Amino acid sequence: MNSKLPHIKTNIFTKMSKLASDYNAINLSQGFPNFPIDDNLVDVLKEKSNKNIHQYMPMSGDPELLYKISALIKSTYKRTVNPETEVLITAGATQGIFTTILALINKNEEVIILDPSYDCYEPAVSLAGGKAKRLPLNDDFSPNWELIKKSINHSTRMLIINSPHNPSGRIWEEQDILCLEKLMMKNPNLLLLSDEVYEHITYDKKHISINTISSIINRSIIISSFGKTFHVTGWKVGYLVGPKTLIEEIKKVHQFNVFSVNSVAQASINSYVDLFNFSSIKPFFKKKRDLFQNLMKKSNFKLLPCEGTYFQLVDYSNISSLNDIKFCEKLTIDYGVAAIPISVFNESNNDNKIIRFCFAKDDETLINATNLLCKI
Repeated sequence: MNSKLPHIKTNIFTKMSKLASDYNAINLSQGFPNFPIDDNLVDVLKEKSNKNIHQYMPMSGDPELLYKISALIKSTYKRTVNPETEVLITAGATQGIFTTILALINKNEEVIILDPSYDCYEPAVSLAGGKAKRLPLNDDFSPNWELIKKSINHSTRMLIINSPHNPSGRIWEEQDILCLEKLMMKNPNLLLLSDEVYEHITYDKKHISINTISSIINRSIIISSFGKTFHVTGWKVGYLVGPKTLIEEIKKVHQFNVFSVNSVAQASINSYVDLFNFSSIKPFFKKKRDLFQNLMKKSNFKLLPCEGTYFQLVDYSNISSLNDIKFCEKLTIDYGVAAIPISVFNESNNDNKIIRFCFAKDDETLINATNLLCKI
């Protein structure tokens, strides 16, 4: 058949997790926690599952949860949003991203993607009939604003940004936000898709959300994830925030793509939001980051800065000359620890001998994994 995505194969996360399983390796590749969820959330889930909430939720989401999201945005970012017209609950952040692109990008319109980038962006652009224009970030994973400005033309419709950034863990500086603001003001037809799923997982540097940039929020869609925040990635519950005019168009696609999101998960999150202390996320993951980094000091890997997310990049050039894909395979098969190669996040497959570990694991897993890594 004539494939709509001829160049797309099984993604690297699936491959590495399978390889880890096949060789009984410690899986620090795919970005999901291996520790239990909060007991309070378990209790809420049990309570909700025994109630009559097993049918379709409203298309936009549980009305109570929509209001709590708007309250959360108000308390966190001082932004007032209308829960009925400016918020949409999605089946995970990836579905929110896909639906947004499908709704807002027309045939032959260009979308700028900054590499290394999450692998769901480009396929969504292709399926929408658009053209992905992938531009490299600087070597330190900061935006190359001169390159971005030069790459915008009359066909450019959207810029996708991601901070805190996966896979690098970098957080955009205030100067980056100012450059973005100038760029958007200079190009009034440009839309912004801001992937902020790791917004609450930050360490020594503050995350600057697009929710706080009043001059461009009328052209911005912001993606968030309860799965990342509450350690329930398998629940696949996210949400997006944007102006009414854009959300209306996204809802048109959402209703035929998903219609509504899991009712029990929404009801449980609705109750759990009232019990959860969002300020607890930072110290929780900082402790894990610091543990992983301290344990890796005795290794031959060079650790790169990690300002946010639960990912740690390392340079292995002192260990091997293998390309990063082959090295990750060898690491899994021969040494018992799975990681993700960074080249797959780039259109050019640029190999800088850098790989990514996920430290959203229990302490025992991190200790066992680093013991193996320090022997290499």
